[in-house]
Amino acid sequence: MATVFRGEELPAEERFDCWRELLERTRACDATSAHAGDFRAELRRSELGEVVLLGTSFPSVRFRRTERMVRRSDEGVLHLSFLQEGTMTLTRGAGRTETLRPGDLHLVDSSTPYDLRTFGGPTAGRAEPRVSGVGIDFPAALLPLPPHRLRGLLGRAFSARAGSAALLSEFLLGLDRQAAALGPAEAARLGTVVLDLVAAWLARELDAEGAVPDDTRQRALVEGVRAFVRRNLHDPELSPATIAAAHHVSVSHLHRVFTRQSAGETVAAWIRGQRLERARRDLADPAQRATPIHAVAARWGIPRADDFSRSFRAAYGLPPREYRHRELAAIAGQAGK
Repeated sequence: MATVFRGEELPAEERFDCWRELLERTRACDATSAHAGDFRAELRRSELGEVVLLGTSFPSVRFRRTERMVRRSDEGVLHLSFLQEGTMTLTRGAGRTETLRPGDLHLVDSSTPYDLRTFGGPTAGRAEPRVSGVGIDFPAALLPLPPHRLRGLLGRAFSARAGSAALLSEFLLGLDRQAAALGPAEAARLGTVVLDLVAAWLARELDAEGAVPDDTRQRALVEGVRAFVRRNLHDPELSPATIAAAHHVSVSHLHRVFTRQSAGETVAAWIRGQRLERARRDLADPAQRATPIHAVAARWGIPRADDFSRSFRAAYGLPPREYRHRELAAIAGQAGK
């Protein structure tokens, strides 16, 4: 289930309270803002099984979870956030204050007081400074890691520019973009995947990958492989060997894990399917009608025209040229009605 909030659609005096109420369903804290009288914010809230996904953009706000709030009710929830715009200062308990900048991840829990101050930064297309980011809330018990091992990671800023942290942040951003189109079963499955990615990232930070169950590590590896393939489909040299080398595993291990986690589909078959699907979309795009078919194929890593034609026909039942003609004719017919 997805909920989308846009402050401009409500009277100015109701905006801040409505936005805060949506956040407080899973992030029980005291939120205040100097902009509360005319709060121009957006919030996308989606339920992925037991994981709640939040994507939001807002002016400067202060969030406080006090000791009294913790004593009154501790839901045992972890809050993971990825900051895209603006800055934050986070003081957790009586500990040190961390400064978070765009591109940082941080994790807090509902069991410890915190004081989070957010400051808007310049945003393209908007006059006022903004804070924006995406995050997830989930029961701490869902992580396959001992709670005492996490204490040293809570409240710290972690760069999400490389490794498993980058994969996690990219996955969160993709979920936020596509959440409204997900069915309940699909959303729940992706909630499990994102928890696997969180566990893999935290285990790496703890240098405790052995504490993560094999199945969790395998799902995280496959998700990383899929993201790597999508970024490199244009490269005709992309192969199971190059993918295995990039992920520091053997080719046999890659084949075994990928096939197990992909209902029997091999790495090579998945790469081929992704390339053909991207090419199919381009062939059906009126804006690319003048692009030669061989150029479309080469763009997606298939430089040999004969290979492309044979594979395309096997996948879609028509040669590329006939498929393009049929699709563009259908689009033209609809436009003429």
